[in-house]
Amino acid sequence: MVKDAPIGVFDSGIGGLTVLEEIQQLLPHESLLYVADCGHIPYGEKTPAFIYERSHRVAEFFREQGAKAFVIACNTATVAAVADLRQDYPDWPLVGMEPAVKPAAAATRSGVVGVLATTGTLQSAKFAALLDRFATDVRVITQPCPGLVELIETGDLGSPALRQLLQGYIDPLLSAGCDTIILGCTHYPFLKPLLAQMLPPSISLIDTGAAVARQLKRLLGERDLLATGKPEPAQFWTSGDVYHLRNILPTLWKHPGVVRSFCS
Repeated sequence: MVKDAPIGVFDSGIGGLTVLEEIQQLLPHESLLYVADCGHIPYGEKTPAFIYERSHRVAEFFREQGAKAFVIACNTATVAAVADLRQDYPDWPLVGMEPAVKPAAAATRSGVVGVLATTGTLQSAKFAALLDRFATDVRVITQPCPGLVELIETGDLGSPALRQLLQGYIDPLLSAGCDTIILGCTHYPFLKPLLAQMLPPSISLIDTGAAVARQLKRLLGERDLLATGKPEPAQFWTSGDVYHLRNILPTLWKHPGVVRSFCS
C-alpha cells in the first residue's frame, strides 16, 4: 500500500455519502472511491448471506482499484459482513458502522434514548450486544423505519409524504420521553434539517459518521498511510441508474465527482 492510494467507501445506496463527507472533512488529502449498490437496495430486508456476497464483491472491486482501506458506510452491511470481511482481508484497514449507543447513553438527561434504524440493524445480534454493553442504565426505544431509505434514495429530503412518514416514526419516541435520538442508518443524517423543524430543540441527534472518519484516520496513521498531497476528484459507481445518481449527486455532495456504472 502507498500513501496516495485511494480509500474505498461502500453503502447500499447514497446514505454513505454522509460518511464520505465526514472523511473528506477530516482527511482532505485523501482520494475517495464510492460504490452505491443501489440496484439491490434496501439491504434491511435482505439475508445476511446476500449482503455479505454484495459486500465481498465491492471489496474485491476496491482491491482491484488499489484502495488502501475499506469503509463499510452502512449499518446493515456492517452487521452482516464486517466480521467475515476482516477474516477475508486481515492485512487491510477496514472500518464499519455501528449505532451510537454509547455516546447516546452518555448524552441523555431523561434516561430514555430513541433509535431510528432499519429492521435489519435492530434485529441483529450486534445491536443487542451494544445495548447489553452500553445501555444498561438507560431505556432504549427502537423504531424501525421501513420506506424511509427508499424515499431518501430518490433525493426526497422534505416532501409532505416524507414528513408524514417520519412523523409516524418520531412520535412514539417523543411520547416515550426520549431526549436523545440515534440516527442508526447512514441515510438518516440527510434528514437533520427536516428533523430540526419537527423536533423540540431539546432533542439531541447522534450519528456515527464523524467517529468512523476518526477511526479511519487512526488506522491509516498507525500504518503510515495518511496522504499528504493533492487528492484526485472523488469517483463514484452505482449498480443502479447511473443517470439518477448523476442528477442527485450535486445536491448531496458539494465537491467534484465522476459517476460510472458498477456492473456485477
